[in-house]
Amino acid sequence: MRQEQVQQAQQGHEASELAAVQRILQAHENEPGALLPILHDVQDALGYIPAHAVPVIAEAQNLSRAEVHGVVTYYHHFRSAPAGRHVIQICRAEACQSMGADALLAHAELRLGCSAHGTTKDGAFTLEPAFCLGLCASSPAMTLDDQPHARMTPRTFDALVAQVNP
Repeated sequence: MRQEQVQQAQQGHEASELAAVQRILQAHENEPGALLPILHDVQDALGYIPAHAVPVIAEAQNLSRAEVHGVVTYYHHFRSAPAGRHVIQICRAEACQSMGADALLAHAELRLGCSAHGTTKDGAFTLEPAFCLGLCASSPAMTLDDQPHARMTPRTFDALVAQVNP
């Protein structure tokens, strides 16, 4: 009985996600070549691009599933799995690397217990590399839930993490 309940919940969740995708597709209905705006809107609405949405998007855009999947996997911004409750992006561009971003990323991986492109076991954090956050003069930089933070150190990183996940 328990397995049946889990399947029903998953089906309900997928149906809800597909309804959101349909609304987004309708909003872009008359826009030629709208794949990227559609994918951005889906990710903004759902937090990721679900695999079960790819065929629906492909059909609406008159593309193959492979073409849509290729775009989703090519761009680092798009996720194919849900992110943690908090998303941390650490800049990996040259200016930040020269000011200690490698050490900051290594510290973040140890502190969170997950690697870059990973999510913590408790689902609290997703750690992602980013390629230039535009804070080169204040490097190393990172974002936490899209909020920029500059001149980061392991100590300031730990303080930010503790603030959002005590």
